[in-house]
Amino acid sequence: MPTFVYMTRCDGCGECVDICPSDIMHIDKKLRRAYNIEPNMCWECYSCVKACPHQAIDVRGYADFAPLGHSVRVIRDEEKGTIAWRIKFRNGKKDMELLAPITTKPWGSATPKLADEPAPSKEMRDSQLLFNEPKYIRMDEGGLHTLESNGLEIKKGVQY
Repeated sequence: MPTFVYMTRCDGCGECVDICPSDIMHIDKKLRRAYNIEPNMCWECYSCVKACPHQAIDVRGYADFAPLGHSVRVIRDEEKGTIAWRIKFRNGKKDMELLAPITTKPWGSATPKLADEPAPSKEMRDSQLLFNEPKYIRMDEGGLHTLESNGLEIKKGVQY
């Protein structure tokens, strides 16, 4: 599901450009708005969608994810610690919301300096986990975050 930009919502802040790992989000020099220069090369990581402070970037859904004529919105709520994918069907009568807790470090927290980290132990090297994986996805703070651990309740009509 490649990304696209709503030009009327974009203010050209460049958050999407800075975070795009495939370097396909660019700022138009005349319009000062972001755009995806090569949608076919999109890694579909949605980092730009989640990083956009104006919710100006959306995704084009594939038919196996959502039917034709739909829209997919990504809403990141830092206060609640959630990311919601809202799918609106073309008949306008049915909405589906997929809600998930944010399991990464909060926006703005310092990026770890791996040079300052101690070398991995033999036990860590023999593990199937990546280097310091539990620490960097906040699993060392009491396990994987869930909706309940973030103080949210399960609602009828919301897919988890």
